[in-house]
Amino acid sequence: MTMQNAGATSQATGPLAGVRVVDMTSVGMGPYATQILADMGAEVIKVEAPAGDVFRHAEPALHAGMGATFLNLNRNKQFMVLDVKRAEDLARLKDLIAGADVFISNVRPQSLRKLGLDYESLRASNLRLIYCGAYGYSETGPYAGMPAFDDIIQARSGLAHFQGANSTEGPQYVNTILADKVAGLTVAYAIPMALYERERSGQGQAIEVPMFETLVSFLAAEQLAGHTFVPEQGPCGYPRVMSPHRKPYRTLDGHIALLPYTTPQWARFFALSGHPELAQDPRYTDPAARSANIDELYATLADIVSRRTTAQWLALLADADIPHSEVPAFEDVVQDPHLRATGMVFEYEHPTEGRLRGIGIPTRFSRTPGNIRTWAQALPSSDDA
Repeated sequence: MTMQNAGATSQATGPLAGVRVVDMTSVGMGPYATQILADMGAEVIKVEAPAGDVFRHAEPALHAGMGATFLNLNRNKQFMVLDVKRAEDLARLKDLIAGADVFISNVRPQSLRKLGLDYESLRASNLRLIYCGAYGYSETGPYAGMPAFDDIIQARSGLAHFQGANSTEGPQYVNTILADKVAGLTVAYAIPMALYERERSGQGQAIEVPMFETLVSFLAAEQLAGHTFVPEQGPCGYPRVMSPHRKPYRTLDGHIALLPYTTPQWARFFALSGHPELAQDPRYTDPAARSANIDELYATLADIVSRRTTAQWLALLADADIPHSEVPAFEDVVQDPHLRATGMVFEYEHPTEGRLRGIGIPTRFSRTPGNIRTWAQALPSSDDA
């Protein structure tokens, strides 16, 4: 067993200061959740197997085991290596959990049960423990225990179907680990809720956050659509977001994102674009009519936008109070003056990786703000014991 601390630069100030979390997660979902908890002040002890978190090896990287994605998901944590196949390391982990407020794992439940790391076994020595299992599928259904990663959940949840619905190539994945991060956000709000309830009852409890069910819930808000009703009043899929014309619109020399939404916004857009008569068109005069004719409306919008340059549209829309944006590459987003001014994008010196760029904490607390205290560290070696 080895443990390493990055060397704190300041004391935790966030609303979760004083909460101890034992984190036995890897890849994206769990580390994203526990970094949020750590940013908000929790003491997070990241437990890794001797081979380390597989995301350590995701390129690009300057040094082995310190890939960019790992660096971006594991600040504000302490790092410990435990081989739970060894009795002494397993006992050390159980001792840690006995003194913790939270234990979170994305290891499949059947494997944890074999090790005595299931909730019923651990609560015997810690009745106040908040135990969070974050994995692919709920233990209460027939998919229990099946392996799952982001791509698999994007497919099974219906997300890949929706993403490719307007493509001739068929289903597609979203170009971000959306399933991991949505489930991670769910973990990050579920655990503080359980901690809040514990303050009233004095008792811990088990939480299950399955990726599949979480993504289905996430999609259903708008995409359940006609299947909200029994009998069904149409297909699944929210018409506005499923329109094939809903995308950044091509200008004479590039693209622009544009979304007149309310009736006054549409009227202003039609007027400033030289088409005031469309503001009187019965297909577009109220929200219900626009919804029923959304494909036509967006096709008309695309045609109008195509007749000016991006710069001309940006100038025309500048004071129109109509939501719009240029469409930058992410390389340009990280140079955005608003993000720089708010401290969301910054540079720092990492003790082993040199000068790095970081992304800050998006939420602001007036009295107990979160803070960044330490950076992701190299996997401890046996010499660090």
